[in-house]
Parts: sequence; structure tokens; C-alpha cells
Amino acid sequence: MTTPPPPFTPFRGARIAVVGLGRAGLPAALRLAEWGAEVEVWDDTEAAREVAAEAGLTVRDPAQGRFRADALLLSPGIPHRLPQPHPAARAAEAAGAPILCDAEFLYRAVLAAHSGARFVGVTGTNGKSTTTALIHHLLTRAGREAAVGGNLGPAALSLNILGSEGIYTLEMSSYMLERIATLRFNVAVMLNLSADHLDRHGDMAGYAAAKARIFAQQQREDVAVLGQDDAPTRAMAARTAARVVPVSGVAPQPGGVWAEGRRLRDDAGEILDLGAAPALPGSHNAQNAAAAAAAGFALGLTRAEIALGLASFAGLPHRQERVAEARGVLFVNDSKATNADSAARALASYDRVVWIAGGIAKEGGIESLAPLLRRVAHAVLIGRDAPRLAATLAAHGVPHEIAGTLEDALPRAADIAFAGAAPVVLLSPACASFDQFSGFDARGDRFRALVRAIAEGDA
Repeated sequence: MTTPPPPFTPFRGARIAVVGLGRAGLPAALRLAEWGAEVEVWDDTEAAREVAAEAGLTVRDPAQGRFRADALLLSPGIPHRLPQPHPAARAAEAAGAPILCDAEFLYRAVLAAHSGARFVGVTGTNGKSTTTALIHHLLTRAGREAAVGGNLGPAALSLNILGSEGIYTLEMSSYMLERIATLRFNVAVMLNLSADHLDRHGDMAGYAAAKARIFAQQQREDVAVLGQDDAPTRAMAARTAARVVPVSGVAPQPGGVWAEGRRLRDDAGEILDLGAAPALPGSHNAQNAAAAAAAGFALGLTRAEIALGLASFAGLPHRQERVAEARGVLFVNDSKATNADSAARALASYDRVVWIAGGIAKEGGIESLAPLLRRVAHAVLIGRDAPRLAATLAAHGVPHEIAGTLEDALPRAADIAFAGAAPVVLLSPACASFDQFSGFDARGDRFRALVRAIAEGDA
């Protein structure tokens, strides 16, 4: 009779407090307990605490009384410094306990399993989800053992332990990166940097410092894939000991990967005409493709494997997602564009659009989009800050109207496009969604349903 292997308990004897029991927190707590840790959990909502108790977890507020844990796993959405530290974070800091993210614990578990699996980390203000998914697609399309997660898809501690040939690709937000300690990325991808999350990081310098932590544990044999299409990202080359591979969607990068028009290439020649990759429109996606290709080369993929993977990538929901065509008009769901910089990337991908925008505007509104507004045949505005966006559009002579809701905006935008104003109706809001939706994904889902109703009515 075969003796079963002993249980995998890399955290036996460790006391870990988990605060924030959402998408990442509850799975993390359950996995840590499975792997031998003594886990206490807390959430500020009673319903989440009840779910945790029903799952057999010990519910205790670590901010009450003495902080007893060796480490605090704090949900990325909960601040530990700015704008106001959570009480649990204050307690951990006072006790000298580190505040970590779940990706850090995954890395430590992989080391404890004596696996040589490699880690790829992807960050940037925009494009990191697409690039993370694209790298994972290249790997799986080429038959490699791979897992993907982090800020995209499954939480890091939901992923299984891979063998020594395995590769983890993790999307890393700035909130996660400021909570890593030993996590070393064999390939670190930094795409771009523009103002975002300044309430959490204080200013651009603080935000850049958080992003740069993706390079913190890299060594000379590692690879840092660095976007070259904005100055703050280029400046990060000095922050890593790894070999820097430059990538660009618009300009040659000797020693790196870049796009010349729609032709992706490196020093050895053309890799792929991106016209064969319809899910990757625009120069921003050309840079995403360049970054994914550079990561693929660093991980041992061939040129043919990379080209086939790029061409077969289906794209991600809510990121320039081609929903349907009706009467010669293409409807595009770019609901993930929650700031002006993201919307700029979508507007730059089409010559002429009827644009649906609005919601809760970020600092600066849409003024930075002025050079691209000539592409807007007509704008239909929704959400709380529609009047603010309307004022900017009026100042630049862009035809526009306020519809208020997406349900009212889409039929109006469709009619304008069907009348010949533009061949594309683009939802790229340049605003957060929380005034009318639970998130950008709910906004995109609603847009998709409304578009399909129009397309089916025309069938």
C-alpha cells in the first residue's frame, strides 16, 4: 500500500492575521489555514465576518488588544498609510509586524516546496491586465506549464504550486507592490506611468516608488522589460539590477522590441504584422504586444510561438472589446478606461467615433484629451460629471449632448452613427463608474447587453 505524501504545510507555526475578506482575502485565509498557518480574520462588514466564521475561520479584530500575529495580510483596497491607515495596520506597525500581500505568501510557499517555478510580474498605470493575460496566453499556447492571477483573475493564493518548469504571471497593482518583501520577479514588466491613485501614495513620487518595487528583488540574471513611451517609466532603468529590455509601441528600441507602424519587430527583424492580431488595436496595444514578446523571449519562447500567440489572442472584456457590428457600425466596449489616459489610448485607435463618456471624473477631467477630440464626431455623456465633461467639449467645439444614463445614451449614439457620423460607437468613459454602477465591469456588461439588443433587432 502506497503511503500518501505528508500534507504541504509551509506556514506551520506562523500566525497570520488576514483583514479584508473580499475577492482575495477570504481565499487567502482559507489557503493559509490549509497550509498550516494559525489564521485570524477580520472584515469591517458583519456579513463578511459571518461567511468567514461559517467557513471555520477564527474571527478576531487584530486592532483590539495586543496584536498577536507574525504578519498582517491586508486586502489591497485597504490603506495602511494614506489617506488614513486602517486600525489593523496601525496595530501591526506598532507591533513591528510586516504588512504583506497574498502574492508574497505564494512566493514563499513556492520556495518552501523547493520548486524552481519562475515569476513574471506586470505593472503600469494602463495595459497591465491585457499584457498579463497576453503573456499567459503566449505561454499556454506554446504548451508551457503556467498560471495567471494577482490583480487580474484568481487571487495569488488561489493558485496551485507549479513544478520547476512552471511560470506564474501576476498582475501587480501599486497597492500590492508596496506590500511585498522578498518576492523576486525573474521577469518584471513596467509598462507606463501616469497620475493615478495619488490619494493612496501621496504624490507622483510616491506612486512611482510603489511601482518601482517590482524591480526591488531582481538580480543581474533577471530581466526588466521597460516601456519607453513615457519619461517616468524610462527613468526607472536606474532602479533595477536586472538586464533592461526596452519596449515601445511607436519608436525603434535597439536591444528591445518595438512596433514600426503595425509591424512588431526586434533587432533580428519582424516578429508579426499586428494587423493579424485584431484584439490588439492602437499604439498602446503595440507596446503591450512588444512587452509580452520581450517577456516571452526571456522565458524561452521562440519567434514562431510568440507570433502565433499574439495572433490568436482574443483580448479581455471591457478593454476595447469589439462587441458587435450593426449597419456597418462597430460597437466597442472600453469600460475599463476609468481615466483620461486610458480613454486617450482608445480614441487614438480610431479615426472617427461617436463617443460615450462620463461618470465620476478624475482630477483634471478630460482636458488632456484635447489633441484627440478632433476624432469625436459627437459625444453622448452620462453620469454625475457629465456637465463638467460637456464644458470641456464645448470649449473645444465638439458636438455633444447629455443623456444621463447608459440606457438613454446608447440608442442615441447608435442613431447618430447609423446616420453616417462615424463608423464606431465607443464606450470609453474616462471616468469611474461608481455613481451608477458597482464597477467598470458592470458598466461594460450593461453596454454589451444593450448593444446586442440593437444588433439582434437589426438581424
